[in-house]
Amino acid sequence: MTAFRTLDDIEVEGLRVLVRVDLNVPMQGGAVGDATRIDRVAPTLGELALKGARVIVASHFGRPKGKPIAAMSLAPLAAPLSAALGGRPVRFVPDCIGEAAEAAAAALAPGDVALLENLRFHAGEEANEPAFADALARLADLYVNDAFSAAHRAHASTTALAARLPSAAGRLMQAELEALGKALHAPARPVIAVVGGAKVSTKLAILASLVARVDRLVIGGAMANTFLQAQGVAIGASLSEPELAADARRIVAAADSAGCGIVLPEDVVVTREFREGAASAVTRAAEVPADGMILDLGPRTCERIEAALAASRTLVWNGPLGAFEIAPFDRATARCAHAAARLTGAGTLLSVAGGGDTVAALQGAGVLDAFSYVSTAGGAFLEWLEGKTLPGVAALEAGGTPSGGR
Repeated sequence: MTAFRTLDDIEVEGLRVLVRVDLNVPMQGGAVGDATRIDRVAPTLGELALKGARVIVASHFGRPKGKPIAAMSLAPLAAPLSAALGGRPVRFVPDCIGEAAEAAAAALAPGDVALLENLRFHAGEEANEPAFADALARLADLYVNDAFSAAHRAHASTTALAARLPSAAGRLMQAELEALGKALHAPARPVIAVVGGAKVSTKLAILASLVARVDRLVIGGAMANTFLQAQGVAIGASLSEPELAADARRIVAAADSAGCGIVLPEDVVVTREFREGAASAVTRAAEVPADGMILDLGPRTCERIEAALAASRTLVWNGPLGAFEIAPFDRATARCAHAAARLTGAGTLLSVAGGGDTVAALQGAGVLDAFSYVSTAGGAFLEWLEGKTLPGVAALEAGGTPSGGR
């Protein structure tokens, strides 16, 4: 049982349904550079249209700070959205509130789809102003939130609408919440977390949360250097944050108290220049030369991670294990990702991953589709890892009624 309604719980035929999605996609020369977010919301929009709803799509794009900016208009996304919907026409509406928007919403026939202009062209969106939320609510009979990636923001379209209209989660939101719930809220144990990246400073809250919730924590990437350094290990010229040594020791102590085993690098790949194809060597983590830079995990450490994965039932992954952007320092990330993918395919591991670099790293390793679930939610995924309550999710759990009217 979920704490929120889904599309299975609402009747939509003939009703105006405002769907909050995230179409904040990369653009290159006026064209969509990566259509993943468009493709992921298409199932919800298509299902609603097929059920006879009059679908009104709302999204933000960029940071226009409450003013219309032509370069941040959603108009260029109407055609890609139509393509993702199998050619179903998508009408673009040049504002998201007001008389023109209300007229456009009223003119929709069952099965029609309209795309509103950028929500953030109005300051009331990010300010969560009641008047702006009221204006949005006048467009629709029902509210569906399919934008988990914006659920960590208490904006008018992510929180206030759920208090004004009967509400439900879209298929993408539902999938995110169900996958994340299985990963940390009610997981099959043992649970392992793999956390990498460049800086401990950006992951302190995540690490502090995870050591109390998982059975084993793998720390990789340059952030592992800070943990090694905090234990008195010389790391040469490697990137680190020595000012966070005390924080690193506190996390290790908290893990010990919670019974969470921490896996740190035993051996590492060292180079003297940060470039693709640079000469490198494997050395013990305690024997890094003074002019050496750690850019990846070594094979013995990868073996330990693979064994830890094989002994686990649930995996949460955030961040690469090395400088995955350039070869050969992508090897540890790819090797461990392939191990997780094999275990997932064998049915012995539930694997959930998220975060921008994580998605890119798994895509580069060719295993993006082999994990149980990969979140593209970015900041919302990270705040979920920190154990925070996400306003957009809380609003869905508290708001609306299961009826089909205002």
